[in-house]
Amino acid sequence: MSNGNIDVAGAVNTLVETAGKLFQLQMDLMNNSLKAITNAAEPLAKTATDLIGNLADTANQVLQNVSSAIAPKK
Repeated sequence: MSNGNIDVAGAVNTLVETAGKLFQLQMDLMNNSLKAITNAAEPLAKTATDLIGNLADTANQVLQNVSSAIAPKK
């Protein structure tokens, strides 16, 4: 054993500093995860929006074709 001197303040300071670093790392991990999810969702949302628009246009074309086929000719 040493001469009985224990650096309690140093130990507590080190413990608090380590806990702070762990908390910061956890926050950084969550932030980076959210950024990655956002970056992945953005192109998917655009593609889904384009697909829905294309489907609506196609349905509209089909309805116009059916309507013109059914409508009496003059």
